[in-house]
Amino acid sequence: MAEPSTRTVERALSLLAIVCEHGSLSLAESSRLAELSPSTSLRLLRTLESSGFVRRDEAGDFRAGSRIMQLGARALSNDNLALLCSPALRDIAESTGESVYLSVPGHADQALYIAIHEGTHSVRHANWVGRTIPLEGSATGRVLRGETPAVGYVTLESGVEKDVTAVAAPIVLDERIIGSLSVLVPSYRITTSKVERYGTLLSGAAVSIQHSLSATTSARSGPA
Repeated sequence: MAEPSTRTVERALSLLAIVCEHGSLSLAESSRLAELSPSTSLRLLRTLESSGFVRRDEAGDFRAGSRIMQLGARALSNDNLALLCSPALRDIAESTGESVYLSVPGHADQALYIAIHEGTHSVRHANWVGRTIPLEGSATGRVLRGETPAVGYVTLESGVEKDVTAVAAPIVLDERIIGSLSVLVPSYRITTSKVERYGTLLSGAAVSIQHSLSATTSARSGPA
């Protein structure tokens, strides 16, 4: 009796892996690659979509959903990302005196704070590690949604919190945004020159982290 349900799980996981590996697939393409009928693929993909593991874009193709991205980011953070980012968080906090965060994509259009190095000012941002914030209306959210301008960072005043200014920069791996570095500052303490300095520090650190992640990924993959 357990075999049919086990087979269903195997097929669903196979479809999920195929969609994630290819980035974007139509129903016909995913069915062919998974060696399933279109009706079976559609049924399984709809189930995965309802759980947030896949989503459909404007063209109707299937892509990795927020839930799988969240789980992947959390696994990466526990294994690698937070560890690799820790020196950068510390260096930026010591250089600016402000609290510096690492965030990753969360579930249902949210961002999840997973690490912090607290600032040295007596008045500083409260520790938000473990909290989620909406992507809409936040500097980190704009970064995670791919809305970073050419300057390399996003600045937003009174986004999630009144009288707090956030400066954020994206961490990119294999052309995908996997995280955000951000500085949160009481707005009375921020100036245009500080925004530029903090943004430059964040974007530079993000690029260094990207290189470290790429090297780590290549080392784990081994020779082709």
